[in-house]
Amino acid sequence: MSTKLKKVAIGLSVAGLLTLVACQSMEQGTGQKASATLDSRSGSKATGEVTFTWQGSNVLVNGKFAGLKPNSEQGFHVHEKGDCSAPDATSAGGHFNPDTKAHGMPNSGMNHAGDMPNIKSDANGNATYTATMHGFAVNTGPTGVVGRSVVVHRDPDDYKSQPAGNSGPRIACGLIK
Repeated sequence: MSTKLKKVAIGLSVAGLLTLVACQSMEQGTGQKASATLDSRSGSKATGEVTFTWQGSNVLVNGKFAGLKPNSEQGFHVHEKGDCSAPDATSAGGHFNPDTKAHGMPNSGMNHAGDMPNIKSDANGNATYTATMHGFAVNTGPTGVVGRSVVVHRDPDDYKSQPAGNSGPRIACGLIK
C-alpha cells in the first residue's frame, strides 16, 4: 500500500471514529426526566420526592425529604428492582449495579451505578438534595434507572463496606418512572 493510500485509510479511520463518538454523544441524555415518590418503610416516617434529569453524560438528581432523623446522614441508592411492596423494601433488591463493580464512593468509577451521596437532614429531619451523577441513564435500557427503585436508608453509607455500605434498614422507597 502506498504512503498516500495509508494516509487516506488513517484519515478515514479517524473520521469514522469521530462520527461514532458524535453518534454516541447524541444518544446520551437530551433532557429526559424521571421521578419517584418515596413512601415510608420499616416503621419510619421518612418520605420524599426525587427527580432524575439526563444532561449529556451526567444525570442531575434532585430531591426533597421529610421525616428523617434530625441532623444526620442517610444512605441513598438506586436499587435494581422497581418493587417497593415489602414493608422493609427488601423487594427492591440490591444496589443497581449493571457493571458488576464493588460498592464504593459515588462517581469514583469504582462503585455501583446506584451508589449516590448521602442525604443530610436538618434539625427538623428535612433535607433537600442535589447531586450530579454518571454511570446510569434516564431510560429503560441496561444502564437505565426508569423502572427501578430509589431507597433511603436509616444510616449513612460508609462507601467501603460490601455489598451496601453498612447503611442499615431501608426507611423509604419509591419507583422511578
